[in-house]
Amino acid sequence: MALLTETGLMELHIFDDPVLMRLGPVPITETMVTSAIVTVVLIGLGAVMGSRVRSGRSDLLSTLALMTVESFDRLVEDIVGRRQTVVATIAATFFLFIAGCNLAGQLPGVHPATGSLATTSALAVLVFFSVPIAGIWSNGLWGYLKHYFRPNPLLMPLHVISELSRTLAMSVRLFGNIMSGHLVVGLLVALAGFLVPTPMMALDLLIGLLQAYIFAILSTVYIGAAMSVGEE
Repeated sequence: MALLTETGLMELHIFDDPVLMRLGPVPITETMVTSAIVTVVLIGLGAVMGSRVRSGRSDLLSTLALMTVESFDRLVEDIVGRRQTVVATIAATFFLFIAGCNLAGQLPGVHPATGSLATTSALAVLVFFSVPIAGIWSNGLWGYLKHYFRPNPLLMPLHVISELSRTLAMSVRLFGNIMSGHLVVGLLVALAGFLVPTPMMALDLLIGLLQAYIFAILSTVYIGAAMSVGEE
């Protein structure tokens, strides 16, 4: 939407996110820039940690990389019942991106990308499309689609509505938790200065990491359930 500023100029907002520039017809918002920077940083760290693991080094970065991979492999194994490298990669990607955005939001002047409904909606849509893709990949097209008609074909619309509603719930839950925590910390900083709300900032960071973990778990549960429909 467009807002009229004090100078009389039109300032464009998308999802209440200010547009910083344009690349042709494509508007570039603050959230897009923050997301891009977090993505680049994560890719860079991943490349460095991967090279250290492949070289056989036993330092902090390689140990942290191995622990991260092993933890998500075990998470997927506990939920799905077997190790699935692709699912573990998806879950880890969601966790690291959301955690990175929440961590960046603790920096002065940086609005967390996950505090925008556009970002959380995009993440939820990725989960929404990953579910049928994983189900069809594991069970075949009809093997996956027929679960929509169980136990009664009349319930098929309810299955579809359920998948749509949980996608909306994932988006709104993540947005609400991150945005509310960020607003509370910002209000305390404005009223009490920097040092007083420092414990709240630490709590906000902890909540951000917890929300990233919850999102990763939920995505794994939904994808794992789609992969297991043929075993029912």
